[in-house]
Amino acid sequence: MNYDALLWLSFGGPEGLDEVMPFLENVTRGRGVPRARLEEVAEHYRHFGGVSPINQLNRDAIAAVERELSAQGITLPVYFGNRNWHPMVEDTVRRMAEDGVRDALVFATSAYGGYSACRQYDEDIARARATVGAEAPRLRKLRHFFDHPLFVASLADGVRAAYAELNRPDARLVFTAHSVPTAADAAAGPPEEGGHRYSRQVAEAARLVAAEVGAEDHDVVWQSRSGPPEVPWLEPDIVDHLDALHADGVDAVVVCPVGFVSDHLEVIWDLDNEAAERAGELGMAFARSATPNADPRFARLVVELVREQSGSASPRALSDLVNGGDTVDGAVCATGCCEPARPR
Repeated sequence: MNYDALLWLSFGGPEGLDEVMPFLENVTRGRGVPRARLEEVAEHYRHFGGVSPINQLNRDAIAAVERELSAQGITLPVYFGNRNWHPMVEDTVRRMAEDGVRDALVFATSAYGGYSACRQYDEDIARARATVGAEAPRLRKLRHFFDHPLFVASLADGVRAAYAELNRPDARLVFTAHSVPTAADAAAGPPEEGGHRYSRQVAEAARLVAAEVGAEDHDVVWQSRSGPPEVPWLEPDIVDHLDALHADGVDAVVVCPVGFVSDHLEVIWDLDNEAAERAGELGMAFARSATPNADPRFARLVVELVREQSGSASPRALSDLVNGGDTVDGAVCATGCCEPARPR
């Protein structure tokens, strides 16, 4: 099939103080997150003037993808839409329809499976098409890329740079990703795989990066939980893990945010502020590696995924895991896969 556009689909973030609480209410609607927790997270955004870096990071990445498409002789306009804040995906899909787009690919800015990282983007696509109606373009989401060689290589170079910055070859390598409810993670995978698609893919990406940099040992931990305290989430938290490492005599860490593709607010707050501050209190040397967003290989990765759909590139993966249940011609998920966690 020939495609006539690419939709860049992301999470969204506020770009002013008056947008912070409406944005957070969009993010958490129906999840039973206490108001006090929203206020706590809102303060993180207010610390940066109410502006999340995520939208500008996405605009920069889109510009890089447009340049890469042009360099490879591919004519494909790129549209930008978000799940939780402007430009909202419904408005973007409406504009695509008005521009005459009939068949488009969708790049969702997550490398992984799971509900928020994958299935919810499918729901975003379905909601946007339903909102626009009969004139909405057909939309096909590109596959997961947690084990793509370009993704792994970019993360590995970031880890090497962090080690060079720290000048501590003995530093413990710690990978972190966004925590999710344990019940949601258990549902994140086809039955024959026993679920846990998200955490298993994160662990596999961490293993691949660690092997690439020659690290004999590494840890996988979590960050940014936001649900009610009585609901179990993936653990340990990065800050708690630093305490545990300190108790074991570890005095230097390199932290790789393997679960994130860009330096958005949860990376710069939870890692560059909270985790780095705790490491300082413990007298622990700390360096955080870069995310792939600004790396030219990230744009090449996106274009390679696009070319897979046209049959001009073969799928590449470094893992034996089922790649998120995906096929090259579109995501295929088992019934009941990646169900959202239900609030109690």
